Amino acid sequence: MVTAKDFFSPDEQKQIEATIREVEKTTSGEIVPLVVDASYDYPRAELIGAGSLSLATGIFLSWVFGGESIWTFLPLFLVGYPLFLMLIRFTPALKRRLIHPEEIAAEVEEKALVSFIEHGLHKTRDSTGILILISLFEHRVQVLADQGINEKVPAGTWDSLIKDVTAGIKSGTACEALCREIRICGELLEEHFPARHDDTDELPNLIVEE
Repeated sequence: MVTAKDFFSPDEQKQIEATIREVEKTTSGEIVPLVVDASYDYPRAELIGAGSLSLATGIFLSWVFGGESIWTFLPLFLVGYPLFLMLIRFTPALKRRLIHPEEIAAEVEEKALVSFIEHGLHKTRDSTGILILISLFEHRVQVLADQGINEKVPAGTWDSLIKDVTAGIKSGTACEALCREIRICGELLEEHFPARHDDTDELPNLIVEE
């Protein structure tokens, strides 16, 4: 799996940061894209998956070769468990299949909330921070806006942004999609929160969590 560090090339990172600088000249809002490897490590999926696979493999092989002997099954189970654990841990496509979509959605949402606080988006002068979280393992995009923005924009405003960036990730055009949506966010912010004469760039223009 591509890591957050390598998801955007150095040139793409510069393009994203330049787009944000350009947009933030017209608004007092702050837009922060955040790229992370995963929102959570999902240990339960590894444990249950490895246990189930090693149990099934142990039962089958002991039935075929050991006459259903417990003394054949136990070594097979004990050897298979750590092997399947590593297989699941380092095979993201397999691991995702062991996680319920609702759990993934909840963990990505929680990661966005925690990151919003950790990176200080709640501290902007006019409560106008927007976090665009790209969580690679989950293949999810989450947008979180501060109170000042949510009071001005209608519900569902961010749905098209999420769809566009997600489609860009799938098609290999994530940078173009993200920059396009950053400009749209900028237009929205400019309408409600135009730039002030004493505005400063309060937050990083791109954060990559390694």
